[in-house]
Amino acid sequence: MAIERTFSILKPDATRRNLTGKINAVIEGAGLRIVAQKRIHMTTAQAEAFYGVHSERGFFRDLVTFMTSGPVVVQVLEGENAVLKHREVMGATNPANADEGTIRKLFAESIEANSVHGSDSLENAATELAYFFAGTEIVG
Repeated sequence: MAIERTFSILKPDATRRNLTGKINAVIEGAGLRIVAQKRIHMTTAQAEAFYGVHSERGFFRDLVTFMTSGPVVVQVLEGENAVLKHREVMGATNPANADEGTIRKLFAESIEANSVHGSDSLENAATELAYFFAGTEIVG
């Protein structure tokens, strides 16, 4: 199996409720290592650029507003098949459809305030983690 890196965001609903440690315990319990992490308050420009792929979709403005509503924790995760493993531990986007024990089943408030973002492919993971981290900040 391949050791991969993927990108994760603990969203404003999670940081507001002091769930950073609990969510990271689930991530680490799944066998992923946190090799870079920082708490930031995304600017509107950062959120618009990061979520630019969705700019023509109806939910884009609400997404940007939500992601800039409070601090987030951006992090780089590392492990065997990290992208898939993180997607599995996050659970379905809609917490009502998420499996028991997943982050979204445990902590999400709604489909929008679902506590965590994760890359959906190796290619997107590389792009997303490079958006927030210099190579020297990743200390795997």
